[in-house]
Amino acid sequence: MPTPPPPEWAPHEAVWIGFPSDPDLWLADLQPAEREVAAFAAAVHADGKGEEVRLVAAHEDAAAAARKLAPFATVIVEKFGDIWLRDTAPVIACSREGRVARGFGFNGWGGKYDLEGDQEIGERLARAAGLPFAKADWILEGGAIDHDGTGTVITTEQCLLNPNRNTLTRDEVEQRLRDDLGFTRVVWLGSGLLNDHTDGHVDNLARFVGPGRVAVPDPADDDPNEAVYLDAAKRLQAAGLDIVTIPSPGRLLSDEGDIIPASYMNFYIGNAAVVVPQYGAANDRAAVAAIQGLFPDRVAIGLRADHILTGGGSFHCISQQVPE
Repeated sequence: MPTPPPPEWAPHEAVWIGFPSDPDLWLADLQPAEREVAAFAAAVHADGKGEEVRLVAAHEDAAAAARKLAPFATVIVEKFGDIWLRDTAPVIACSREGRVARGFGFNGWGGKYDLEGDQEIGERLARAAGLPFAKADWILEGGAIDHDGTGTVITTEQCLLNPNRNTLTRDEVEQRLRDDLGFTRVVWLGSGLLNDHTDGHVDNLARFVGPGRVAVPDPADDDPNEAVYLDAAKRLQAAGLDIVTIPSPGRLLSDEGDIIPASYMNFYIGNAAVVVPQYGAANDRAAVAAIQGLFPDRVAIGLRADHILTGGGSFHCISQQVPE
């Protein structure tokens, strides 16, 4: 059985970040999303005090934009469907022989978005980084799991038990998480955020912030996800985990009046900074302050992610760390 992957707060050699590349997908949000991604990359790089940033662009035109907006970054050109590398890039685990890139099947979040290049981008990134690659024969997205480096992993029933991903029982999923990633304990949460097309990715709901310690949202007034947040906290507490709360952005609506699955939980933990998505909500600053308190050895930085969110995710969704 492999050793569990290092937790996100362990030292990183680099981070892969997807760069918006398809005008037909992003439409009027393309250039604003490019700027938001570049600002995120700059915060993670931290003027060389953070980690190497590897911006992944799908073609040369996007690469040129990436180089202009983020001259400090290494730009990699590899074809992909869209920027959600948390789900399509490999999970870097450890073994006695060293690091190994673990790949999994990907079916566009249950067949919703089948985009060319997303199924193979993980292996291509691993090979380019000189990492040995091993692919498992079941579907798993990186945003569906979060772990603390001790062997404990959290996930949601809505996602990993969803028949649009696999036809596996709970016990079979747990066994595969043990066999492929070395996890020894699976803590199951229920559903994820309302209108989240990932079918309940846990990185929008609950995040490890230390060994055995999990952050969950504190519902705002009139919060559409109040029941989801309270159920997650109840299950985590029943599992004996230490719970801390982060303010929720509450009820945010799209231009069409739909509830947006906005979450401060989609923060990224870098070597020098923890980057927290902001949405122009009343709790933006409070969320950054709360997360700063959890990571006193890093700088918590709040950055707007409105245009990235139009594609369905935020900073954690577009990134995948490469541990040292």
